[in-house]
Amino acid sequence: MNKVNINEKLSLIHDHWNPRIAGELNGQQVKLVKFKGEFVFHKHDNEDELFYVLKGSFKMEFRDRTITVNENEFLIVPRGVEHKPVADEEVSVMLFEPASTLNTGNVENELTKHQLGNI
Repeated sequence: MNKVNINEKLSLIHDHWNPRIAGELNGQQVKLVKFKGEFVFHKHDNEDELFYVLKGSFKMEFRDRTITVNENEFLIVPRGVEHKPVADEEVSVMLFEPASTLNTGNVENELTKHQLGNI
């Protein structure tokens, strides 16, 4: 058992769209990531995702609407729902999702991370 200082861990992240594993429990992973710019529309057929904004804000685009998620707010994207995070400015996010979750879901491109590092 070790406690995690989120600000300390975030200070080690200097890139975008590259989640790091900060903890694991019950088959779920707690990931830290920084967003800036646009990601890609994708979906996860088998996993729900929780996006908790630690610092900043971003927009989650869906095919039919956009939701802005601000600091100290979270959004759960249900499995099977296409979504695309967009951040005009850098935002720090905590993700909570099953360990099996691929960051780009059903899309394979240069942003896909098959192996995540621990932080």
